[in-house]
Amino acid sequence: MAATGPAVLVLEDGRTFTGEAFGADGEAFGEMVFNTGMTGYQETLTDPSYCRQIVAMTAPHIGNTGVNDEDAESRRIWVSGYVIREPSRITSSWRSRRSLDTELSNNGVTGIAISGTRALTRHLRERGAMRAVISTLSTDPDELLPRVLASPGMTGADLAREVTTPEPYTVRPPDGTTTRYRVAAVDLGIKTATPRAMAERGCEVLVLPADSTADQILAAGPDGVFFSNGPGDPAAAGYAVEAMRGVLEAGRPVFGICLGSQILGRALGLGTYKLRFGHRGVNQPVMDLRTRRVHVTSHNHGFAVQPPGKNPDEQPPAARTAPVPFETAYGRAIVSHRNLNDGVVEGLRLLDAAAFGVQYHPEAAPGPHDADGLFDEFCALMEAAK
Repeated sequence: MAATGPAVLVLEDGRTFTGEAFGADGEAFGEMVFNTGMTGYQETLTDPSYCRQIVAMTAPHIGNTGVNDEDAESRRIWVSGYVIREPSRITSSWRSRRSLDTELSNNGVTGIAISGTRALTRHLRERGAMRAVISTLSTDPDELLPRVLASPGMTGADLAREVTTPEPYTVRPPDGTTTRYRVAAVDLGIKTATPRAMAERGCEVLVLPADSTADQILAAGPDGVFFSNGPGDPAAAGYAVEAMRGVLEAGRPVFGICLGSQILGRALGLGTYKLRFGHRGVNQPVMDLRTRRVHVTSHNHGFAVQPPGKNPDEQPPAARTAPVPFETAYGRAIVSHRNLNDGVVEGLRLLDAAAFGVQYHPEAAPGPHDADGLFDEFCALMEAAK
């Protein structure tokens, strides 16, 4: 049964928001973040990259299309808690099978509806993402705050092994589509749409657990290797960095997105760092520095790759930055993409080997399809390597 009655949201700096319970009764601890998308709440809830996070939606009205059985991005809801302004009173979609409130309740996810989602978002933009709790069991901030401060943070968190598939599985091209390439996909928190997008292009995708070694990956005989999105601190996923290095040394074409791109960065000798409040939404402008073309992209990450030779706070504006090669153990590389809002590194590419990564999500199509071609680029690399 869905929760009713009062609930409270307490941030680690003591800021408190009161509201109405939504979803399941209980308490939810996690990192408080916000998502700026006006659509895609079901995909957000089921994206493994949100593991151990409380997500606030900045759009004011959530739940109007209900929940269906086709759009989930994984086997379960991964958010720790959910914050919205106003839950929809009805669901209006022929695809809907149940309400958002019911879905959260069935999955044991505690939520809260507050009138101050704008104030919450502004607070996080000014102070940064921070730990928090939603509670329907206690509404006393003085009792909840010490428990928030004792909860784990995101820095140093190895979550890819928590969300990954326990066993390998294969996603094959649709009936009538010829299999052109075999891809080994390392599941650091992969979304359902990603192997599906590759399968539609004729790829047979073998999805492997996050801690698969380079030898295990290469034993599958792939034409190319993909490293997926996922949650947590890339600095804590040294096993994935080592696997990436082994694959690069073997000369297999490599493509990484989100956490996979951060893993590529670390494999190339670059550092990673935690963003103040992260990029989460469907409207991030990213420039391809090679072509000067701007893509509107979908994001979900709280960490980023440190530019070569620079501190993150010293990044130049993206629009004035041309790709400058830097040396790695695998040949020359460039920063290929930058975020136009804050200059964050959005893409890396090796010039002397078939490997690239992007920070955003080309499989996500919340409106713009600007990044679709990246899967085609990966296929072209595999074709050239044959």
